[in-house]
Amino acid sequence: MTTRPAEATEVRNRLLKCGLEAEDSRVYWRLARDGKLIDARRAFDEYLFGARSLSRLSELITNMRARFDAYPSCIGVLGSWAEMRPQTRTTICHWHVQLAEPLYRRFSGEFLVDRRVSARPEIRRDGVVSWIETQLPERWSMTTKVRLATSLLSAAYAAGLVGSTRDPRPLTTPHVSDAALEYLVYLLRGVVFDGSLLENPYLASVGLSGRDLERRLSGLAGLAFRRQGDLIDFGWQFDDLAAWGRANLEAVSGSAP
Repeated sequence: MTTRPAEATEVRNRLLKCGLEAEDSRVYWRLARDGKLIDARRAFDEYLFGARSLSRLSELITNMRARFDAYPSCIGVLGSWAEMRPQTRTTICHWHVQLAEPLYRRFSGEFLVDRRVSARPEIRRDGVVSWIETQLPERWSMTTKVRLATSLLSAAYAAGLVGSTRDPRPLTTPHVSDAALEYLVYLLRGVVFDGSLLENPYLASVGLSGRDLERRLSGLAGLAFRRQGDLIDFGWQFDDLAAWGRANLEAVSGSAP
């Protein structure tokens, strides 16, 4: 019996050294799709990610493996998605960071979601530091917590969840293309995660929930989503993410950003 991949549950501080990295992720997808062995030494010698130090490349590749290699079906799809729009790429990278980094998942999918619907939908770095202390009070020094807060905010800003790099930072909601949304639901269908396909931090982080989410799902070509009272049918048109990718890559490559 094949074990499904699962979202990470062990909290790490990898975001201190590696942010969202959407452009580097695109390079990684194409290299991994071609079956190339990607290690820091080869990346350094062949300038696969440009002029980077060996230590920086080691951190980058470690993070890429945690974000993407841990979910094998995604590499073939992402590596073959030749005309992916920048916003779609950013959103997908955001979701994969959530999968690999539990603290970022809670920060972007719970904390920021609650702040977004508050009387003042904005955030300050000090508030993020205080939130980190409630999550892991004994884990890191205050200096590290401040650095981690900065890293969380930087990743959220890159993902389009935060509208500024200066306090107070307004909270924003990124546009999610139909292609990105289909990718996520097919990805999550094959992943063990906390929540459901209608209620989870991945969708909540980008402002998709409730009736608005159901309306979006019902309009997707790769699903035949229906709801009648408490009965929900996703109407999957493909067996898994890989099958969705094979059937749709040409179509989604030209979809709206």
